[in-house]
Amino acid sequence: MKFIEVAKIFDLIEKESSRTEMTKLLADLFKTATPNQAAIISYLTLGELNPTYIGTQFNFASKSMIKVLAKFLNKSENVINLRAQTLGDLGLLIQEYDISGKSEPLTLNEVENYLQDFLKISGDGAVEKKEILLLELFEKLDSLSIKYVIRIILGKLRLGFSDMTLLDAFSWMYAGNKSIRLDLEEAYNVCVDIGMIIRVLKEDGLEKLKKHTIVTGIPVRPAAAERLPNAKDIFQKLGKCVAQPKLDGFRLQVHIDNTKSKPHVNFFSRNLQDMSDMFPDLKKAVLDLKVKTLVAEGEAIAYDVHTGTFLPFQETVKRKRKYDIEQTAQDFPLKLYFFDLLYLNGESFLDKTHEERRTKLLTVATTKKEDTVFVVEEKKIDSSKELEKYFEENISLGLEGLVVKKTNALYQAGKRNFNWIKLKRQESGHLDDTIDCVILGYYKGKGKRASFGIGALLVGIYNKKQDIFQTVAKIGTGLTDLGLKEVKEKCDQIKVVNRPKNVECAKELYPDAWISPEIVCLIRADEITLSPLHSAGKTEDEDGLALRFPRFMGYRPDKSAYESTSLVELKELYSLQFEGKEKKSKRKLSKKTKIKDEIDKKILSIF
Repeated sequence: MKFIEVAKIFDLIEKESSRTEMTKLLADLFKTATPNQAAIISYLTLGELNPTYIGTQFNFASKSMIKVLAKFLNKSENVINLRAQTLGDLGLLIQEYDISGKSEPLTLNEVENYLQDFLKISGDGAVEKKEILLLELFEKLDSLSIKYVIRIILGKLRLGFSDMTLLDAFSWMYAGNKSIRLDLEEAYNVCVDIGMIIRVLKEDGLEKLKKHTIVTGIPVRPAAAERLPNAKDIFQKLGKCVAQPKLDGFRLQVHIDNTKSKPHVNFFSRNLQDMSDMFPDLKKAVLDLKVKTLVAEGEAIAYDVHTGTFLPFQETVKRKRKYDIEQTAQDFPLKLYFFDLLYLNGESFLDKTHEERRTKLLTVATTKKEDTVFVVEEKKIDSSKELEKYFEENISLGLEGLVVKKTNALYQAGKRNFNWIKLKRQESGHLDDTIDCVILGYYKGKGKRASFGIGALLVGIYNKKQDIFQTVAKIGTGLTDLGLKEVKEKCDQIKVVNRPKNVECAKELYPDAWISPEIVCLIRADEITLSPLHSAGKTEDEDGLALRFPRFMGYRPDKSAYESTSLVELKELYSLQFEGKEKKSKRKLSKKTKIKDEIDKKILSIF
């Protein structure tokens, strides 16, 4: 397969607005590819050379790309730079030139090899070496192919879909419809390597893929908890259950493999990014565990060595860094609380009950709190009053609340359901939970803020079913002058000229600058309301959902845009809030009725 064939499909997808047609274009491309080629294409469509949990960092700035294009096109850097500013895209700039390439069209594998070599260049003189390699590659490509190579290297491919659309495309390729989509997602939930999924599907078929199990070093998509407003509702839903403290730290998936000549440890974040090099202290601690292989989930949280108390999330998050790791480990030491077991010594525990997984986990680590790594506390709950009391105990310790779990529930990778339920402090009739939103754009602002070039943000949530981001609020509150400058700097690094294809927004809300949906921020609001403008959940028959009096609270660097609050979650929060108002209204009514009854009794006693 020639790379130009892939580039042409990318170009058709870029111009296509229909999600179904985009999926079919991808399916046709995968159908004609070999298993290995299909894997490469699946990574490239997401702007990667590797599985997303590994990531692809080319470390090549736009300024360096302008330099390469100036040499390649025999133009001055100033001419290229000015044109790039007008177009807002170096990929579009190269398309203005009719370039056919000076050799036979390169194959997909040849271009991928060039990019892999480009990726590996590091050390002294790396930028110059990359420039030379890129010039060599461009000499062999046509303008359309160069366009997409440029976008891939600069991290600006943005075809407007996620891995969920790729799973749809795999189903269309294999079955001619979406009939095997759920089977593919089940396999992907257990082994998050999109290239491996399509390779196994094409080589061995669906039945072999369905038997695929956990592989140490490849993350499992984590299970997620539902919400209910109070202890009474949770106990009514679950009956006898168990509760664990909800810690405000990093959710980590720990992979250990001691079967190789050199023991291997991986720490994956909530959004399945490999953070293994960031926690040398935890790595040393988990290697003391007596296991051959292990995959377990836990929460890493920073603590004060003098008082033993937990530190806020914003302190814990300082451990997420690439430099000064050893010093930061001393300044912000971590404790790792395991709360679930997924895999042990070659055996998957996904099909075991919570009680069975917990029992086995306790044979791996202890509950001794003087250790660095241990199993989180768990309490058996026999009544709603007992749950409420345990909840208050944890709140008084400064924790977020509880995660309440069914004892007979299996671990359902990638699923969010009532096997686990979060219990956090609620105020009836108000939204007292935070929303993880994605920044979609910003407005220049007026008055003093106009001097910063930014006055407010447009934020949204993720609609998984449609694989798009939908608007939910305009936010200007909660940002200091320094905060505004910081967020503008972050946004300008990923600013795009036009509305991203996977963003749905009413024209009345169009921002002054569009942002690629990547930055996740924490938003608090008074309540969720209906909106005729905002697109979150909006249909022909129903208004959308919006946040009332939203305030910016900070960033969520541990989450990807696709791990932000989903439309399903937002709708559930809206319903819970509505139920809270209803209960509050009934309580008020009950109080008035009681007063009226007492007055009636007094009147009757007189007569």
